[in-house]
Amino acid sequence: MSINKETLEKIAHLARLQFDEKSEERMLKDLNNMLSFVEKLQELDTDNIEPLQSMTFESNQLREDKVKEHLSHEDGMKNAPKKDADYFRVPKVIE
Repeated sequence: MSINKETLEKIAHLARLQFDEKSEERMLKDLNNMLSFVEKLQELDTDNIEPLQSMTFESNQLREDKVKEHLSHEDGMKNAPKKDADYFRVPKVIE
């Protein structure tokens, strides 16, 4: 499989990208190199290979969940720079 100029232009349009002639040729070459690499990977026999969950053999050391006393509402609101009766007041971020 290879990507031709027409397919590249279609992909660029969908991704809202614009290329000059020199960049278009380089992009076409790079995409075709990526596709040929993936095709080469598909030749490998992976039938008896376990899928990886991580690239390292390290595992997370998880602590046991324990119920502890939580922060009260009053203590949580104590240091708030702006607040009303029950909530933090923050600046509007969506107009």
